[in-house]
Amino acid sequence: MTPVAEGAPAESEKNQPSAEALYGLTPSLVRAFTEAVGARDEPRIRQLVAPVHAADKADLLERLSREQRRVAVAAMHRDFDPEILTYINDDLREKIVEQLSTDEVAAALVELDADDGLTVIEDLDEPQQRELLEAIPAKDRIELEEGLSFQEDSAGRLMQRDFIAVPAYWAVGQAIDFMRESGDLPEAFYEIFVVDPKHRPVGTLPLSRLLRNKRPMIIRQIMEADFKTVPAEMDQEEVAYLFDQYDLVSAPVVSEDGRLIGVVTFDDVVDVIREEAEEDIMHLGGVPETDLYRAALQTARGRFTWLLVNLATAILASLVIYQFDATIERLVALAVLMPIVASMGGNAGTQTMTVAVRALATKELTPTNALRILGKEVIVGGFNGILFALLMGGISALWYHDPLLGGVLGAAMIINLIVAGFFGLVIPVALERLRIDPAIAAGALLTSVTDVVGFLAFLGLAALILL
Repeated sequence: MTPVAEGAPAESEKNQPSAEALYGLTPSLVRAFTEAVGARDEPRIRQLVAPVHAADKADLLERLSREQRRVAVAAMHRDFDPEILTYINDDLREKIVEQLSTDEVAAALVELDADDGLTVIEDLDEPQQRELLEAIPAKDRIELEEGLSFQEDSAGRLMQRDFIAVPAYWAVGQAIDFMRESGDLPEAFYEIFVVDPKHRPVGTLPLSRLLRNKRPMIIRQIMEADFKTVPAEMDQEEVAYLFDQYDLVSAPVVSEDGRLIGVVTFDDVVDVIREEAEEDIMHLGGVPETDLYRAALQTARGRFTWLLVNLATAILASLVIYQFDATIERLVALAVLMPIVASMGGNAGTQTMTVAVRALATKELTPTNALRILGKEVIVGGFNGILFALLMGGISALWYHDPLLGGVLGAAMIINLIVAGFFGLVIPVALERLRIDPAIAAGALLTSVTDVVGFLAFLGLAALILL
């Protein structure tokens, strides 16, 4: 056996592809593409992107400036990949659609699945939608118009309209022959749906089970009768929960009268999960939506509202401090230490609030267990409050040579962390009951509560005990 020098990679490790080589966007490709765009070398641009997956083409366009993107799209428009429009950021998609001609966008919509076509067209202005729909053949136009008739972010918008449905009395051989002879099969599907004479789903049949059975076997005998249906008006977040809860690969979408009208597949649900998680993160940060690719003035306008709300909560906390201005004048140490109490309360409350918002989204926090979890969060707040009271109370007592000051700081810390644990859960739950998205408003409300309680507890105790 050949010895390997210490620290040197083994031969098998050398032969392993690097992580970046497993994906389309290597640094060398990005660099070459950017250089070609800068030189306005259209043949070179087309040559570089030809073998690249549509998702990676979208990433390449997202890395460019506005003018560079215009040059790149102009170079690619002759054989523009329609799939790019489904992967690219929403804000940039609108700009690319504006750059392409109506016929080019219409041709792209025809090539896309109905659900992907809706993704492209649903955010456009109504005149743009009407112009594009008029340029699309009737069959495809009807599918898009039906999709637009459903509520935004509903299963009806999310579903694909291409699926395989067979009657329960068919044999396996009939189903296989039907799929072989059909010229209009979906591009990808994982199970077929079994329907009754009124076209209502009565079962599902995974392709793997279909292929493992003999041709004479009747579909009814091998279908899965215990399955989940998705109402067309169901919110896409509820659809994502259904897939996560029951590990679904696909699910039939039904109309109000129970008829099968479409199918939702896991690849679409993955996009929903990402979008919903992204939306929650943005709302927790006080940002209405992703604005990375928007103009600076538009971004500032979008963020202004929640900054204004935060200003209002800060003024409220300042009014509490103002009530104790005489106390602060007599004991300057209070001004130095009081931000610690408010900050610790805010951070502790944010921890509880983040867990609560996520638990509400995944339906893990329910009326059944809310009181038990509330009690736990209050205990956690009290426990951490005692630990930090001992820590910071001791430090401040040594710092200012005043044990009473340390005691006041410690007591205020305990009070605020208990309150933070309590309201960190109560506020999201209350907003959920009021049908207000907790991710949007909970942060500002919680900050206001912990700041006011923190200052009030610390300064109030100081006025009672130290002066």
